Parts: sequence; structure tokens; C-alpha cells
Amino acid sequence: MSAAGEVRDAGLQPERTRLAWRRTTLACSVVAVLAVRQALRGTGSATEVAGAAVTVLIWVAFLWVAHRRMRGLAAARPRGLAPRAALGVVACTVALAVLAVAVIL
Repeated sequence: MSAAGEVRDAGLQPERTRLAWRRTTLACSVVAVLAVRQALRGTGSATEVAGAAVTVLIWVAFLWVAHRRMRGLAAARPRGLAPRAALGVVACTVALAVLAVAVIL
């Protein structure tokens, strides 16, 4: 057990978490680029363009949440992920999955 007032040594855990956020952001960026590419190579219908636009908006929202989290991890004692931010990340992930299914079908 740790005594009250004892400083916790987080070690490399915040750095590993920051790297995980960067990898996830990169994967989300690839999905957004592929969706826009699909819309540009397709027929150019309003549905494809709208899907690409929604994908880009989701991507920007995810980047915003990820950037805030990575900046928060730079603190000496980073706080946990806020429930609102976690819900935002989950919503972005589910929305991208739904859009991917819509593109496939």
C-alpha cells in the first residue's frame, strides 16, 4: 500500500498510451482517406459525397478528442479519460464502422 502523499512513478505508461493514441489516429486517418478516395473514384453521386463528408467530419472529431487526450498525458500526473471523451471516441468508431458497412453494401 502506498502512503498518503507519496508520489506515484508512472514510468513509461503515459508514453505508451500516447503512442497507442497516435496509432489509432493513424488508422482513423487511413479510413478517412480511403472513404474520400472511394467517393472520388465512384460515380460522384450525392450519397457518396455525403458519406465522404460525414467521414471527414467524424475523422476531425476523433482527431480533436485524441489530440486533447495526448496533451493531457503530457502532465506529470495525467488524469484518466473523461467519460464524455470516451463516449465521443466510441461514437466515432461506431459511426465509421456503420459507414464502412454502407460503402460495402
